[in-house]
Amino acid sequence: MDFGLWETYYKKILDDFGFERKDDEKTAQVLDDILFEQGCLTLEDLHEKVDFSTKFIVFGAGPSLKEHIKKIKENYDLIDYVLIAADGATTALVEEKIVPDIIATDLDGKINDILYANAHGASLVIHGHGNNMDAVRNYTPFFDNVLGTTQAQSHGNLYNFGGFTDGDRAMFLAIALGASELTLAGMDFGDVVTKYSRLNIAGETAKADEIKTKKLKYAELFTKWIDDNEDVKIINLKS
Repeated sequence: MDFGLWETYYKKILDDFGFERKDDEKTAQVLDDILFEQGCLTLEDLHEKVDFSTKFIVFGAGPSLKEHIKKIKENYDLIDYVLIAADGATTALVEEKIVPDIIATDLDGKINDILYANAHGASLVIHGHGNNMDAVRNYTPFFDNVLGTTQAQSHGNLYNFGGFTDGDRAMFLAIALGASELTLAGMDFGDVVTKYSRLNIAGETAKADEIKTKKLKYAELFTKWIDDNEDVKIINLKS
């Protein structure tokens, strides 16, 4: 999705959630400064790391995630797929002794599990937005092999491939990396959150609050947009 089209959605998101573009831009600048200082991946660098396949599996943190991981372990040869974890889904994969190739994160998942996966070969695609400046500043320097993204105008070391939640941004990232096939695991668009997406809930799952439910509707919208507009085969294990 080019930025001109993305910006029409972005402005609606800002209005719907009461976000300020200037806050996104401030965090983006913090992220860009860190990446400039410590070095980072380009899209071309990341593509070289995953050019062994054009088939991708994107793991979301929905209630079907563990069931889908089990199904994938039983029926898929993982060596044939590029694995992208959406933030908190990393924890579920690590629990199953799987290290994703890429983690798309705004750094609100379990940082220890993301650090573990990064140390064992996962590249990080860190997203800066208005609500995670402290996490970007505090955690980014501890990661290696990082590519940075923003939901505002791309600049410096930062990219904008489109997308709003970790899950649908992971899908847009896969397209930018040349995906011909996208298998979606744990990508639920209902009103239930899991301990992988909301670390502070008491049990395995809970009812999503109004903001999370609205975010999931955007994730579903962008998934449909990709299906309708991109030359990629989508297999949603939820279907």
